[in-house]
Amino acid sequence: MATQKTVALITGANKGIGFEIARQLGAKGITVVLGARDEAKGVKAAEALRAEGVDAHAVKLDVSNDADVAALPGWFTERFGRLDVLVNNAGIAEWASDDVGAFRKTLEANLFGVVAVTYALLPLLRESPAGRVVNHSSVLGSLTSITSAPGQFGDFVNPAYTTSKAALNGFTVALAHKLRGTRVKVNAAHPGWVKTDLGGDAAPLTVDVGAQTAVALATLGEDGPSGGFFHLGKPLPW
Repeated sequence: MATQKTVALITGANKGIGFEIARQLGAKGITVVLGARDEAKGVKAAEALRAEGVDAHAVKLDVSNDADVAALPGWFTERFGRLDVLVNNAGIAEWASDDVGAFRKTLEANLFGVVAVTYALLPLLRESPAGRVVNHSSVLGSLTSITSAPGQFGDFVNPAYTTSKAALNGFTVALAHKLRGTRVKVNAAHPGWVKTDLGGDAAPLTVDVGAQTAVALATLGEDGPSGGFFHLGKPLPW
């Protein structure tokens, strides 16, 4: 059944930054759908947001699972008749391993999963009056930043993770170029180093700050940018 409300899917949203993005978008009156590999955890997270007054739902989504991805267009069409915002937040970091297996696993989640979900849902996003795609990247995928100030990043420059995020940035630019002249805007977001399971307790930013860049890009006006890389309103180099 079609709804008049803006509908957003946030992948990897049962906890951490993804959950906070859903919370902040929901506070703006947007219907949010939390994608989660573990459906029970997704349902529990959606229930927690509904207790806060957010119109929240959950969908089983492992971005590396072909069946899960293939089911998305029909799921959104049947329940809402639309999709307006896609935040590709799901991702992994294999910090301790730089072998070929780690590369394949990291690229599968951080690049191929994003591509699969985006392409599956692109027809719905193109039908939206204001389609928005936000790819959660990282400054660790900014080749310019790493090469211009290598000492700044220390041991965090992991080959598999950096390659996956640099490739994701390339996909962002190319997709934005492909969709130029349409109503769909595609951008990459660097959340910052955030206190999450991935970022650890030493991270300087809280999760609410980490979510802000993606939320801003997900709600861009008609005159907003496309094909850019941002952190808290400021452009980052590729």
